[in-house]
Amino acid sequence: MPKSRSSLLTRRGLIAAGGALGLVAALTACGGSDSAKDGSGDKGTGGAAAWSFKDDMGKDVTAKSTPKNIVAFTGTAAALYDYGVGVKGVFGPTKTADGKADVQAGSMDVNKVEVIGNVYDEFNVEKYASLQPDLLVTNTWEKDSYWYLPEASKDKILKLAPAAAIGVGGDVTMDKALARTADLAKSLGADLNDKKTVDAKARFEAASAKLREATKANPGIKVLVGSGAADLFYVSTPATSADLKYFQSLGVEFVTPDKVDGGFFESLSWENAGKYQADVILLDNRTGTLQPEELKAKPTWAEMPAVKAGQITPRVTEPIYSYEKCAQIVEELTKAIQNAKKVS
Repeated sequence: MPKSRSSLLTRRGLIAAGGALGLVAALTACGGSDSAKDGSGDKGTGGAAAWSFKDDMGKDVTAKSTPKNIVAFTGTAAALYDYGVGVKGVFGPTKTADGKADVQAGSMDVNKVEVIGNVYDEFNVEKYASLQPDLLVTNTWEKDSYWYLPEASKDKILKLAPAAAIGVGGDVTMDKALARTADLAKSLGADLNDKKTVDAKARFEAASAKLREATKANPGIKVLVGSGAADLFYVSTPATSADLKYFQSLGVEFVTPDKVDGGFFESLSWENAGKYQADVILLDNRTGTLQPEELKAKPTWAEMPAVKAGQITPRVTEPIYSYEKCAQIVEELTKAIQNAKKVS
C-alpha cells in the first residue's frame, strides 16, 4: 500500500476519531441494510441479479440494475472517467489547497463531482448518504481492506450501498489491475471497443515492449523508489505494488530494502537516507510529499549519486488504472532508463 498523506508511518493510517453526526438518521433515510454491506445487493425476479460484478475481494457485488449513482475513490473514479463512466461523488485526494485538481484526479473535472472527503481518513457519511449511492468503488492493497475508507466508519459506509474493490497490491501486477478496472467499467456501460480505448490499450502494450527493450539495452541500472517526508525517507519494495511488480517483470532492476515495514517500505531517518545507492530515483509525486526543490534542504538527499546526476523521475505512486494513464507512466519510465548513466 502506498503511504497516505496524513500518516506515513502505518499501513492503515490514523483511525478516525468517530462517526459522522446524525449518521443513524441518514442510514434510516437511505434504507441501509446488511445485504449491501456484504456486497450481495438486491435481486431481481427469480433471484437473478440484473447487474453483478465479482470484485477482487472475491465478493459478488450485485444490484437490481446497472448502478448510476456511483461514488468512488478519486483515482478509481479518474480511471472510470477515461472509459466514459461518470461518478457522482469521490473520496480521496481530489483538490489541492488552491482548489486545483490533485494529480490523482486525472482528467476529471473536479468541480463536477461531490467531494465526500479530500484527505486520508476523511469521509462525510451524511453527504455520501444524501447522494443515494448505488455503488461504491475503490481499490484494495491488502486482504479485506477498502482503500481510503476510514476504519472507524467503514461498516456504516458499507451499509449504504454495495461496494466493489479492484486489487492493486500483493500479487497483482499493473496489467492485471488494468484489465480488472476495464472489466468493471464494461459492466457499468463502457464500450471497450471504442477507438479511444482500443488505441490506449495498444499504446500501453507498445510502451511496455519499449521498456523491456530499454532495460536490455541499458543493463545494470538500479532504480530506487522513494518518498520524502519531513523526518523520514521511505524506500519502497517492488514486491507488493502492482506497478513496480510489472516494471520488474519487464526487466527493471529495483533496490530492494531489507527492513520493510508492513510489507511496503523501509523507513529511514534522513541521517541514513543514503543507505541504498541507485542510478535512478523514482520519487513519489503525490500532493503532501516532498519534491526535489524542497528536498534540496536535506544534505543526505543532495549527496545521493542519482540526485547529483539529475536522474530523478516522478513516480505515480497510486496509478490511475486506465490504459491511457498507465501508458504515460510506462513511457516516462522508459525515457528514464534509456537516458540513465551508471553512477552508483
